[in-house]
Amino acid sequence: MFKGKKKKETVYDQATEERRKRFEKSSRAGKIISCVIICAFVILYLLGGSVYSLKENEYAVITTFGTPKIVEESGIHIKLPFIQRLAKVPKTINGFSIGYDAESGESVDKESFMITRDYNFVNVDFYVEYRVTDPVKYLFSSENPVAILKNLTQSYIRDTIGLYDVDSVITTGKNEIQASIKDKIITRLDAEDIGIQLVNITIQDAEPPTQEVINAFKNVENAKQGKETSINRANQKRNEDIPAARAQVDETLKTAQAQAEERVNEAKGQTARLNELYAEYQKYPLITKQRMFYETMEDILPDMKIIIEKSNGTTQTMLPLESFIDSGALKGTGGGTGGNNAGTSAGGAADDTVTGGDVNEDME
Repeated sequence: MFKGKKKKETVYDQATEERRKRFEKSSRAGKIISCVIICAFVILYLLGGSVYSLKENEYAVITTFGTPKIVEESGIHIKLPFIQRLAKVPKTINGFSIGYDAESGESVDKESFMITRDYNFVNVDFYVEYRVTDPVKYLFSSENPVAILKNLTQSYIRDTIGLYDVDSVITTGKNEIQASIKDKIITRLDAEDIGIQLVNITIQDAEPPTQEVINAFKNVENAKQGKETSINRANQKRNEDIPAARAQVDETLKTAQAQAEERVNEAKGQTARLNELYAEYQKYPLITKQRMFYETMEDILPDMKIIIEKSNGTTQTMLPLESFIDSGALKGTGGGTGGNNAGTSAGGAADDTVTGGDVNEDME
């Protein structure tokens, strides 16, 4: 009786022991799996903190125990986790606005409201462009280099605007103001040496604080633009007229020179002719003088006829010259013909007649 009960307790204890062993095995397997998962997460975390990628327009500053190193090559890089720290700095040109909100476009009066040299108020908006030249100095020489640049820019803007009158600020003096502010900021940044450089500063808008004054200045600006347009048109007209006038002057000078050369050549020819005539005159003065007389009279009176009456009563026509046949007829007819010619010459109303008794004697 007791033996059977003991046998039952032994079977129960064996089943319990087996369940306990299976539970211990499953517990050990769960712990192992948990450890593997945790180790995998740790490894992935370490790998994620060790690998980083760098773009073309970025610097990477790796700090190892406080010592910085610049990485400029783009691509995938590896760093030591927890030992090395990474900071990325952009290479590109960045910018910020002064006097207005770049995102919403709303005016910021505390930045744009200024006073000019002639004690007028004006709202001026600027846009500033900068870039990082030294990433290490940019990160470690100052706490916020962009804020420093903005404060310096606002200070020099107000200082420079105060040197100009309101008309220059709104209309004609913008370029000069921009250049002056830029030079001052560049000089100051070089002295501060915080790893940032000013690229450009531009006046976006400049206007008086009230609408009535704005309209008045717009009218002034329109008048100045109209003045410049008129001046440009006048300069264009002048540039067109001056070459035409110069061409006309050149043409007139060339014409005058040609006429002068022509007259000089003509005078030289007449001088040479007179010299030749004078040489002939020295040889034969009487004949030359008579020839000159006849030529002159022929030029003055082209229709004139000269008839010479000789002492024996015969006549001879000198002008106009007749052909040899007519001259032979005159010699054959003698004085009758001469009388007829004389009568014709004396009675003709259309012709001028000179009777040359004295001329005939001179020719003989």
